[in-house]
Amino acid sequence: MGIAPSQFYDRDSIAIVPMAFCFPGYNARNADLPPPKICASTWHEQVVASLDNIRLTLLIGTHAQTWHLRSRMPVRERVANWRSLGPDIFPLPHPSWRNNRWLIDNPWFEQDLLPQLRARIRTVLND
Repeated sequence: MGIAPSQFYDRDSIAIVPMAFCFPGYNARNADLPPPKICASTWHEQVVASLDNIRLTLLIGTHAQTWHLRSRMPVRERVANWRSLGPDIFPLPHPSWRNNRWLIDNPWFEQDLLPQLRARIRTVLND
């Protein structure tokens, strides 16, 4: 994001809202299970509805993207089409060591998307 930790954890500027407020565990391949629908529909919607003046949303990972965009396309396609979502929504891969190969295979992410995201974050936080 290109911001200081003090900005990242400033509750008046940034809200970190998980899809579910519980950890669903792992599948057989040791990947996170999807958020239970009851948790997401109960808690996520209430929290988002309580937030005022949302100016930028980062949809991090497949579960957040599927929920908010109502899209089942692969993460790579959603992230590659980031410009179509306008300046207020950025779909992003989950920041995990498991995505190192994805980052190598998709250099446009760091070259094109990240500079635009960082610029948008600066604009939103400085307005």
